[in-house]
Amino acid sequence: MFCPKCGTENPEGTSFCPKCGTELGVAAKPAEGGAKPEAESSTGMSANTAGLLCYLFTWITGIIFVVIEKKSAFVRFHAWQSIMTFGVLAVASLILWIPIYLIVIGGLDSFGEILAILIIAGIGGLIGLLSFILWIILMVQAKTGKMWKVPWAGRWAEKQASKWRSQGLDAPSRVEMGDPEARVESRR
Repeated sequence: MFCPKCGTENPEGTSFCPKCGTELGVAAKPAEGGAKPEAESSTGMSANTAGLLCYLFTWITGIIFVVIEKKSAFVRFHAWQSIMTFGVLAVASLILWIPIYLIVIGGLDSFGEILAILIIAGIGGLIGLLSFILWIILMVQAKTGKMWKVPWAGRWAEKQASKWRSQGLDAPSRVEMGDPEARVESRR
């Protein structure tokens, strides 16, 4: 459960945020499909759908959603995580392929050069396969309403998504953060 005020992740069942002291709602049981009820983003889509779309074309759609999303911290988190995760993987892939292009342009003169190409291509292929698996996992996690953090990019993305006040935006409400209790209260 994330704090609606400061965005800190708290263990399930916690009554108050240990960081800022905000009262946390009691978590409701998940909906039939296992996902949390979906909050709406400023794009007009549900936050879960917008979160999934942040990953669709990797860092490119991440940038698009950082620019257009003004309401949902959940969507902004996934947008920033998409930019960081897949931006770094794209740069790493590019750096790995540069030696292959240089060797091929220079001509394949020895068995050692061919072996180097195969090793580098194998590493690049492994990075590509792992990136594809991570891409699928992140889209599924976003669609099911989870703010699953990639170990080296998730904390950074969370900090970026929680910079609401410094950008002159209102802090996300409990409804926007996907708090099921707040959704029930807002309908009354």
